[in-house]
Amino acid sequence: MSRKATYRPATSWLLVLLALLFLGAGMSRLGLGVVEVIAAEPEPDGIAAAPPPLAPDPGDLLAALRAREARIEQTEAELQARSEALRAAEAELERQIETLIATETRLAATLRLTESAAEDDLQRLTTVFEHMKPAQAAELFSQMDTEFAAGFMARLRPDFAGEVMAGLEPVIAYAISAVLAGRHARTPRN
Repeated sequence: MSRKATYRPATSWLLVLLALLFLGAGMSRLGLGVVEVIAAEPEPDGIAAAPPPLAPDPGDLLAALRAREARIEQTEAELQARSEALRAAEAELERQIETLIATETRLAATLRLTESAAEDDLQRLTTVFEHMKPAQAAELFSQMDTEFAAGFMARLRPDFAGEVMAGLEPVIAYAISAVLAGRHARTPRN
């Protein structure tokens, strides 16, 4: 198979552009050569030639290097001081974390003790209610806040709780039943 060469205008413009770039580069080199020739010609009378650039003074270079070394040493000292401050802050932070963990452990133990004592108190009070006659307990429950009464009613033995509820006024018994029924209504189910 033979391929025909197709004319692409973009390719020809690219070639023209490259040719112009090469031409410009050649002209600039030619211009630089002319400048060098003109610079090599002697100056006419009355115009002094510029003095040749002086080599840097070794003393100035040494002073600049010493000044730079001093700045570097100062920066190193500052970095060292910051590093030591960070190490001290880390040590203090670790000490505070250990103190916090110890305090949290003591608080958790105190909470467990308090919850255990509260649970023991509730259990004792529930036992006291269960040793009352149902009519006496019903009168006591009718005087309690509905939420409070429902909490104790849930702890009573079912047979005794039924007898107490039977002894309550219907409105109070209904309110306690509603609290008991709605207590876990919002808990998620599987």
